[in-house]
Amino acid sequence: MSSDAQTPQPRSASRRDPPHKGEAGARNAFVTLVTNADYAMGATALVRSLTLTGTAADIVVMHTGGVSREALAPPARLGAILFEAELLPTSDAFNTRHDKREIHGRNPFTKGGKPAFHTPLDNFAKLRLWELEQYDRVVFLDADTIVLRNIDRLFAYPEFSAAPNVYESLADFHRLNSGVFVARPSRAIFAAMLEQLDAPGSYWPRTDQTFLQSYFPGWHGLPVFFNMLQYVWFNLPELWDWRSISVVHYQYEKPWQADNPKAERLRPLIDLWQAYLSGENIPDIDALPNPGTSG
Repeated sequence: MSSDAQTPQPRSASRRDPPHKGEAGARNAFVTLVTNADYAMGATALVRSLTLTGTAADIVVMHTGGVSREALAPPARLGAILFEAELLPTSDAFNTRHDKREIHGRNPFTKGGKPAFHTPLDNFAKLRLWELEQYDRVVFLDADTIVLRNIDRLFAYPEFSAAPNVYESLADFHRLNSGVFVARPSRAIFAAMLEQLDAPGSYWPRTDQTFLQSYFPGWHGLPVFFNMLQYVWFNLPELWDWRSISVVHYQYEKPWQADNPKAERLRPLIDLWQAYLSGENIPDIDALPNPGTSG
């Protein structure tokens, strides 16, 4: 046997082949997706937050080829496994229907603003995680999330589990949000997904979220505390309880945006994300004041 076969690649190595089952003893993994330098910055805060929870799972950063080594170096230094994942082989007609100008034109954002670096078509690349068959379970986390306490118990949840897309009213409990979900990798499922995804005339207005809700119509609902959307802070403050929240999801505007139009309304959440990015002055989460309180 060659020495290459005997020695696993380091956790920080970037490769097209997924990490092997048994690497670092892991059979479960947290997975995120990075498609540009901005989301690489988000992944850095996310990876640090996960490591601070003492998770026993691997942390995998799937990234497209357009992300530079320099941008990926910070999450790699924190122990993330880098895995280069190509965009999906969707048809030209599909790509045209899901182009940024087309999809935002049909479904303009009226509740919040998406940053300029947001590319809707890239969202579908997260389906690549179903190819990671060396893992028994994966928990996907968008790169604009941070994890506040250990969530390893999510690996015991069934496929497909996700939290509702609640950030404005309780009427949204029927829609899932794909920023956090539990899946069981299977290349057979991935192939079936591609067939349904790019069926003639298919259109997914909320990109991967609409598709996943269609593919898993009986999805298992996670508590909102596993995917607490940042707009809950000012729209539904009665739902916000720091002692219960496990994951904060910065949907719409991002906490690293210099021109964030909601910066003042979301200042406590932005400051928390910045602490996880730098690794400095991370507060006691349970001691943080809830919205509308002084501490």
